[in-house]
Amino acid sequence: MTDYTHIGVAYLDTIDRDAAKKVAHKWQFTYIGDAASVSKYPQLQFLLQFNQQALELIKLDEPKLAGIKVDFVEGASAHRRKFGGGRGQDIAKAIGLKHGFTPHVLDATAGLGRDAFVLASLGCQVTLMERMPAVAALLDDGLARAKLNSDVGDIANRMQLVHVSSIDNMDLADHIDVVYLDPMYPHREKSAAVKKEMRVFQSLVGEDLDADNLLNPALELAKYRVVVKRPSYAPCLADKKSTMSIKMKKNRFDVYVNAAIPKN
Repeated sequence: MTDYTHIGVAYLDTIDRDAAKKVAHKWQFTYIGDAASVSKYPQLQFLLQFNQQALELIKLDEPKLAGIKVDFVEGASAHRRKFGGGRGQDIAKAIGLKHGFTPHVLDATAGLGRDAFVLASLGCQVTLMERMPAVAALLDDGLARAKLNSDVGDIANRMQLVHVSSIDNMDLADHIDVVYLDPMYPHREKSAAVKKEMRVFQSLVGEDLDADNLLNPALELAKYRVVVKRPSYAPCLADKKSTMSIKMKKNRFDVYVNAAIPKN
């Protein structure tokens, strides 16, 4: 069993005590109880803490950084859902959401689930695979809260989380039309938000050094296409030239076509 004793679970308010215990048990993390007790656990590097009934990730050696949480109800996800451009936005074009086509998408590198939520909001059934337990725990909590919200509950119900490594277990997903990949890649961006999130994530999960191994199983699984999100300066995944690319200011979508999108 992998050792995750450097990750603890806590609560800020006793109303979340039972929820914190459940998360610690489910994901096999160290339960420390009240977050004020964290100093008693010097081995901890990260803290998953409940803050107003939402789970957030704290990097303990950088206490000034705000916690990272999955929020599909408010903030950036809400803005993108309302004003992101619908099926006219680049990710929708890359996935192939035209002519009424609404595929079953496997997001094999789910992370915080932001792109998966966009696709689900456009009607797709989305299976999310995430191998890192702490990230999966954040996703699981965010999805549970979203399913209770009247505005996004129907969207969240189109999203299913599977906690496995997609490199070895991609074939566990059934009837996948499109595979979506967004492996972590060193970022050049200097904005405070990117620096904060990437610093926390890279220290938690490291870089996806095995990301090239995702492409072949994705191509074998996807009925219609594989879409890979890359920084504009990054090489193609596994150095395999894509069928086409959709280029944006800072990123691009490399599209590998297995079969033509059906017309409705």
